[in-house]
Formats: sequence, C-alpha cells, structure tokens
Amino acid sequence: MMSTIHFLDPSRAPVSVGISDFKVVNQPGAILATHSLGSCLGVTAFDAEAMVGGMLHCLLPDSKTSPDRARQRPAMFVDTGIEALLNAMYEQGAQRRRIVIKLAGAGQFLDKQGHFRIGDKNYAAARKSLWKSNLLIRGEDCGGSKPRTMYLFMATGETWIRSMSEEYSI
Repeated sequence: MMSTIHFLDPSRAPVSVGISDFKVVNQPGAILATHSLGSCLGVTAFDAEAMVGGMLHCLLPDSKTSPDRARQRPAMFVDTGIEALLNAMYEQGAQRRRIVIKLAGAGQFLDKQGHFRIGDKNYAAARKSLWKSNLLIRGEDCGGSKPRTMYLFMATGETWIRSMSEEYSI
C-alpha cells in the first residue's frame, strides 16, 4: 500500500543535504532532504529525547583510498562521514544509546556488469562503521536500481523515501 508524505509542507523548504555533505539540526519542525541517491548512501540518525537529527550523503566507501580528500571532505566517504555525523550529533546532546539509524541508496546503476559495485561497498562500509560504533540499523531501503530521495522529519523522527511514483516510511 502506497502512503503519501502528508506532512511535507510546501511552504517550508527542506534543508538540503548535497552529495558528500551532512547536516545536523535540533529544530523540531525541520525537514532534512537529500536527492539522487543512486550508488551513493544516505544515512539518517535521530535521537528523539535530545531532538537532534542528522543526514549524510556519502559518495564512496573507504577514506583510505584518498586520505587528503577525506580530511577536506569527510562526508565524501562512508567511514569518515558516519564518524563526522555522529560526532556533530554528540556535540548537540545526542547519546549513542538513543540514536536510530536508517539507510537508503547503495544501488547499482552505471556498472551493469558488477565490476565496481560501489553501492554494495558503500552499504558494507556503513554496516562496518555502525557496528564499530555499536549502532544498529533500524530501517533501510538499499540496493536495486531505482533513484531515491530521502527525508528526515524532525517532528516525528520518521525517515521517508520518495522513489519514482512511490513514497514510504522506512
């Protein structure tokens, strides 16, 4: 059954999270959004008690491939991006034990033969980084070949996906 993002208020623009970027907010009415999740990985993190949430849009799995770029733009890589997102949330009062993590994207698009498998590598890197941080994934919509837009609604802590003509919560 298809649902509708009934609480997406057209008069209030979502805070946009670009590729290789992350944002952390603590405003209850804020909406975070990232677009064009293909092989890239989108991560939402939310602490309901502290009312702190964040979103990350990672391009590549492992910062070891380009340490200089990782220092300049940690959100470009899954491993350093998750660490940067969590640290920014902790600075605003979030606590590890209360954070809910959700993932989207990590698909396979241009590499039909499966040579590079960037989406799969991004997903594996996220699972490894989150495991090291002692955090579990509570919801996901990963893999396949459909583009996704990901939203985090701070009022409810819900993560919604818009893909093609579908909208659903994860």
